Amino acid sequence: MTRNTRNSKSFCLAFCLFILLFAAASMAEEDEDRYLRLKIGKSDLKGKVLSMEPDRLYDLSNGQDIEFSGMIENMMSSRFIYIGEAHNSLPMHDIQLKIIQALYKKDKRLAIGLEMIPVTLQHILNKWSLGLLTEEELIHDILWYETWNFNFKYYEKIFAFANLNKIPIYGLNIPKGLVTKIRMKGWDTLTEDEKKLVPRPDVSHEEHRTLIRTIFESSDLPHQMKGPGLDMMFEGLYRAQSTWDESMAFYASRASNETERRIVVLAGSGHFLYNLGINRRVHEINGLPFKTVLCLEIPENEKTLSVSRSLADYVWGLSEEDHPSFPSIGLTFKKFDGLANLVIHRDPIDGVAKGEKFAKGDIVLSVDGRTYTEINDLRTYLAKFRWNDEVTFRLLREAKELEVVLKFLPKDNNDNSE
Repeated sequence: MTRNTRNSKSFCLAFCLFILLFAAASMAEEDEDRYLRLKIGKSDLKGKVLSMEPDRLYDLSNGQDIEFSGMIENMMSSRFIYIGEAHNSLPMHDIQLKIIQALYKKDKRLAIGLEMIPVTLQHILNKWSLGLLTEEELIHDILWYETWNFNFKYYEKIFAFANLNKIPIYGLNIPKGLVTKIRMKGWDTLTEDEKKLVPRPDVSHEEHRTLIRTIFESSDLPHQMKGPGLDMMFEGLYRAQSTWDESMAFYASRASNETERRIVVLAGSGHFLYNLGINRRVHEINGLPFKTVLCLEIPENEKTLSVSRSLADYVWGLSEEDHPSFPSIGLTFKKFDGLANLVIHRDPIDGVAKGEKFAKGDIVLSVDGRTYTEINDLRTYLAKFRWNDEVTFRLLREAKELEVVLKFLPKDNNDNSE
């Protein structure tokens, strides 16, 4: 990985997803982490910088190390705890679980809010929290691999702890199609029923716009995406990012209010940076206290990482991983009316399939000899593979059958999402 790549991807993942569909949006070496040191956020911390090291937890209010137990004690006066993540970092998910366990030990009235699940599937999460579903049933019923793009194993221990202790889990997101509609045409074009599901996003906050614009401008956009249309593209992407933040803030606040529980919100770090995303919007709704924790990888070739002390309340330094714990296949699938088989939706731009013999429009006849008609079922099967495993696809392309043996080998930049 290049310098600080994982941090870059985790922060800008939500809105840069659209860019990644057109180009491999890498960060210029000198700019890739510039937004970690912006002079925005808490007024008394603007311009103050901390040099952080791996395996150390910092309290950004004073720039000093803090014991884990001390951080947990400080959190007890907060109604909302926000813990950011790079979705494909198992060490970050382990820290999320550690914080959840410590909070639950002190206060059983705890709930968990997830970016990964839309609010429309709450009835299935309720069954899980009550112990009425097996893990296999949960993945099937909630369509995990259509709803979310990352291996369930990253979140397995968090779901298991909630299930064991009957901790309510709340889906905070909204259906992807509504975000796309707002990005393309604006909130006003939603139907009245859709507007009931999606609150109007505030797009006027200048510091948040500065943050997102900085990330956007750091992206290595292809030449054809630059020019007069660049501002229009940014406005669309910013509407999408704001829609995610506004909606998840609304549903997190509602969940905490209805249950009178402290709620731990788990989402990509980009939704929490400088306390300007979901966390700011929840506070504007109810004024209740909160704390934000971000985990940051320290580049392998450097001993420290410099960040603004207004970035969050706490930052936890991690050593950079060689590659994610679980491989990402990098293939997307689509269903068509009148065709039972699944179809490859686009040429793979990341994951282990990048550069292999797959092409947009390939019809998937079988995988390891089995025919799949549902996207979630196929992706559930593919998620079981680990590094150095291999899987055999039989495809139909231009009326000719071909066999592709895909080996799960780490590649450069392979930590992109599917």
